Amino acid sequence: MNTTIRIREIKKLNLENGYLIDGFPSVGFSSAIATESMIHTSQFELGGVIDSEKFPPISVIKDGKPNFPTRIFVNEDLKVGIFLSYLTLDQSLHRVTAKTMLSWAKKHKIKLIVSSVAIKSPNGDEEMIGIGSTESARKKIAEAGLKVLEHGTVPGIPGILLNEGNMSNQDVIVIIFHTNGEGPDFKSSAKLCMAMSKLIPGASCDILSLQKEAEQAEITIKEAQEETKHLKDSMYR
Repeated sequence: MNTTIRIREIKKLNLENGYLIDGFPSVGFSSAIATESMIHTSQFELGGVIDSEKFPPISVIKDGKPNFPTRIFVNEDLKVGIFLSYLTLDQSLHRVTAKTMLSWAKKHKIKLIVSSVAIKSPNGDEEMIGIGSTESARKKIAEAGLKVLEHGTVPGIPGILLNEGNMSNQDVIVIIFHTNGEGPDFKSSAKLCMAMSKLIPGASCDILSLQKEAEQAEITIKEAQEETKHLKDSMYR
């Protein structure tokens, strides 16, 4: 089966010298919830869709309208693009997804890609930690008041983004956050959203509305996962 990931832009985009946020879920739903909150708070609009023959075939219905489960939202005033997904991708797709994201960032002359990875912990109170692909990315982490990780491992899409970003001199920052792995994890979503907003000028999070967004996003993501579970079992054999 073809593993190519296609990006279909529905409008001309101007994000030069801007930012790209990776909103693909890892452990739990915090990354998707945090990015969804930012989209609603900072007036983003749909800029494109992401699809692949290896993505489970599903339409996510919101406000009566069908939606691709993986979409691109943009705010051209802030120069920010977000890859938002309700799909938890199979490991076999992590490398091609990360490389597609990097290629799209290069096309639009993005200066910084921000991703995140969750670590399970009982209470989720540990401080946020950042990892940078370049010296300039690590400097941005320190300027944002985040601790810089000196030793460790980063799996999945964020790990590939760091490695490839290091090779191509693309600034990538991965935020490590802690979650209990159960949803909706409002606390870790709020902390992640605030950390991302420190790295991206003008981006903001409405903490009061975040809990509602967390609950609704969790419902949608769980529905998508449940509907695609049996499809994944047959697709990735």
